[in-house]
Amino acid sequence: MSAAIALIVVGLLLRQLDRVRHLRKPRTLTAAEAMSLQRTRATVWVPALLLAGEWIQIAGWWLLAGVEPLLAVLAAVAVGVHFRHLQEISHFAVHGVLARGRRANVMLAEVFVHLPMALGPVSERRTRHVRDHHPNATVGGVDPNLEELRAAGLVPGAARGAVTRAAVHPLTLRGLRDTVSGLGQSLARPERAAAVVLVAVAAYAVGGWTGLVAGVIVPRLWLYPQLAWLSLLGEHTWFDPQRRTGSRAEIEAGRCLRLYPEGPVLAAVAAVTWLPYGDLHHYAHSAHPAVRWNYLPAVERELAPPHCTPAALLLGSGSLLARHRRALAGEREASAGVAARGGRQGSLTP
Repeated sequence: MSAAIALIVVGLLLRQLDRVRHLRKPRTLTAAEAMSLQRTRATVWVPALLLAGEWIQIAGWWLLAGVEPLLAVLAAVAVGVHFRHLQEISHFAVHGVLARGRRANVMLAEVFVHLPMALGPVSERRTRHVRDHHPNATVGGVDPNLEELRAAGLVPGAARGAVTRAAVHPLTLRGLRDTVSGLGQSLARPERAAAVVLVAVAAYAVGGWTGLVAGVIVPRLWLYPQLAWLSLLGEHTWFDPQRRTGSRAEIEAGRCLRLYPEGPVLAAVAAVTWLPYGDLHHYAHSAHPAVRWNYLPAVERELAPPHCTPAALLLGSGSLLARHRRALAGEREASAGVAARGGRQGSLTP
């Protein structure tokens, strides 16, 4: 057990080097000031050690998983969180602000995240995310993220139970099929299949069958997809955005949100688990995609609040899920009203 704890601590310390590198900054920053500051501090070796630190911690959890069943459960959750961290770090590589130089960003994202986690090529993710999603967030038929939510059942007229099930879509059989289908498409590429086999062999070598199951299979198939899904649900007011004009920040303020604005404890928990590396500040990121996560809190303080600031994600009448549910029901009621008016008009036609 001591070796496992040592690995977890070493990985954690390595991850802090990135924090230290970008630590000194004013409490508030304009986007231009933030981008200038992050350029002067950009390196390749610091983000490489950050990513290596995540995997060293994962190795520690693999080793711990083999000690006893309760620790295996804890390890599965922890590795799911680390996979979510890796996804979010690579998200900033897709935007070109993780490391110095475009090639370094692509290389780090591929080697440390996309290959071992069986995600698609970085170039495809960049097209989908930067070109298709960012300028078209919440626009039906254009935004791929909105289409993904609709495919999970979040459509106008969805019943209350359907919306609730959609909130845990990756944990359902249908969600598992979607995850396995995506993995199958990725593993059809030999280099990705080889990387996944390497991860599986390493997990087995470190933690045996328990390390493989609790440290790779369960987190990759269920826990990490669920954490990423919750993040997706919390990015925008997908079904009732305010269509605004003006600057990019003004437009994003009408379709983004800020979770836990007055809940420091919930915000801190989210920031270290399912909304890591600046994802809690998705509104600021949407307004200024070229700003690295270290500077998003300071940039966010310069922005006017977004139109939605829920205190909870899933539970309560004031939660974001309740808002999504009302928005979908509102679309259903509006559609029913249009149909009724159409029916009355039709009855007057000779």
